Amino acid sequence: MKRILPIITSLLLAAGCASEPQVLERELGTFDLKLGTEPARSMAQGLVQPSTGNAFHGGLDLTHASGLYVGQWSPSVGLIDGRQLEVNSYLGYAQQAEHDQLGYEVGLMRYSFPELPEWGRHEYYGGLTLGDRRLGAALNSAAGRTDSTFYLDLGTVTPFAVGIRMKYSSHALATPHYLDGGGSVDMFSDWSLDLSRPWLGLQLNLSYSDSSLSGQACSAYSGQNPRCDGLLTFRAERQLF
Repeated sequence: MKRILPIITSLLLAAGCASEPQVLERELGTFDLKLGTEPARSMAQGLVQPSTGNAFHGGLDLTHASGLYVGQWSPSVGLIDGRQLEVNSYLGYAQQAEHDQLGYEVGLMRYSFPELPEWGRHEYYGGLTLGDRRLGAALNSAAGRTDSTFYLDLGTVTPFAVGIRMKYSSHALATPHYLDGGGSVDMFSDWSLDLSRPWLGLQLNLSYSDSSLSGQACSAYSGQNPRCDGLLTFRAERQLF
């Protein structure tokens, strides 16, 4: 994978100033090659995806007809002060089934920072698909911390035409977070529930998120939800074009 990095760097310099994401796709025999300034795929039914950046980013994705894929994505090449060189490398295998057949996916992603090796971490992931129903799981292992996440998408439930998505994550800290009033936090969890439904040309979305922490213990929170405590939001969207 290290030999691929110079190719990515050339792509970054050529496309870093582009205002819109660019993707170049070519067929190479039984392989499908994509070069672009945005991640070419997400993994485990959308649960795992390469880190995003805001300048000088790009990568490649190579997929074989058998379902085996490999890729590398760099959200930052470290040309801006305060941002380190980061390279996300992944290897996986996916079988996408049609209609009501079972599809599956397994893989590994490596987040590496060549200038700061202690920041590097691995993420193992897997996913199942049955029709429009999806199940994903991921285990993220970093120095001093382990995160596991489960994702369930029930698709559209008839006869109410409501989409239901649920996510649960657990987070284990190798070094406890000590609280001012005494006590500590070395493990916590968070979850979210999302309901969506089209109505009169609008896309309605109702979501609720919460965590196992509350009060002063929220100072230790660093999970997937925007807030430590319970949050209920409602959103209505309409596409104009």
